[in-house]
Amino acid sequence: MKHSMSPRKRFSLPVVLVFLLVLLFLAGAATTLHHKDRHGLSVHVSRESKVSEDSGAISRKLLRVVHRTKEAKESSGGEALPRGIVHGTSNLEMVSMVGDPEKQNGGRLPSKSLLAIPVGIKNKAAVDKLVSKFPADRFTLMVFHYDGAGDDQWDDLEWSRRAVHVSARGQTKWWFAKRFLHPDIVAEYDYVFLWDEDVEVDAFDPVRYLDIVKREGLEVSQPALDRRSEIHHGITARATNGGGDVHRGFYKAASALGGGGCDDSSTGPPCAGWVEMMVPVFSRAAWRCSWDMVQNDLVHAWGLDYKLGYCAQGTGRSRSASSTASTSSTGESQRSAGPRARPRLTGSR
Repeated sequence: MKHSMSPRKRFSLPVVLVFLLVLLFLAGAATTLHHKDRHGLSVHVSRESKVSEDSGAISRKLLRVVHRTKEAKESSGGEALPRGIVHGTSNLEMVSMVGDPEKQNGGRLPSKSLLAIPVGIKNKAAVDKLVSKFPADRFTLMVFHYDGAGDDQWDDLEWSRRAVHVSARGQTKWWFAKRFLHPDIVAEYDYVFLWDEDVEVDAFDPVRYLDIVKREGLEVSQPALDRRSEIHHGITARATNGGGDVHRGFYKAASALGGGGCDDSSTGPPCAGWVEMMVPVFSRAAWRCSWDMVQNDLVHAWGLDYKLGYCAQGTGRSRSASSTASTSSTGESQRSAGPRARPRLTGSR
């Protein structure tokens, strides 16, 4: 009797072996592909990380550059600019249109002071006499035309062509000073003479006056008035009892003033440390301080004379009336409300 072999028994061993080999082959291939995919992903991630790091470094560099640029812009000294290109001050000196300006006067402004006065064509003769007292090599001249007259009406005078002319009809000396004598513009001048036009200077020597001012260390001063002038405050008058070139105080009995006198205990204006607004002389430092106190709508400077002590370290020594000049007034000055005697600047005690 024949027995037939079942299909399971017939193919079990070879089929199983083949099937196992196929599975092993497929598993190996899949493992290889998976490894390649993972390796490729790893490389890709590494490149992205590298780009990210580079971008971060560039951003940090840009931030540093922007920050430094911002610091340079905010800096007040102009450190980011070439040396010598920044000039914070100036002057009123004329500059030739030809040649090298740096070689003129050896490249440096000689020691000079500034005379600035308001002028009207009706006082032309008096102004000429006043200006002619100030030597051109020691003083720069600036004139304020308050009557609208142009500089062409002054060209016949020798000094007119070297003067700086500013014209604004109906304005006062202090209006001009606030707008055209900024401390940075006049910083190169030793002293600023901000005078009225109607003063007589027959006995006045500006060079000798400055010698005394420098010797005494006066920050705000004025020449003393001749006693033939109209005297509003006794401290501004020429002293008659000797005592040197400078007086810093004024003595008067209380009964004579009605509201109190001036004695040894007096330390403030108008008994001590008083300078009138007619012919003041400021040092460079004192003018910077005084200019700040000149309000934009100030017309006659009334009241400013009581505050000038703040610009002279608050000492009577620094604010005084020197007795080396004298003046007189015709009352035709543009700052006068009515006629007055022309102030006379004294030449000596």
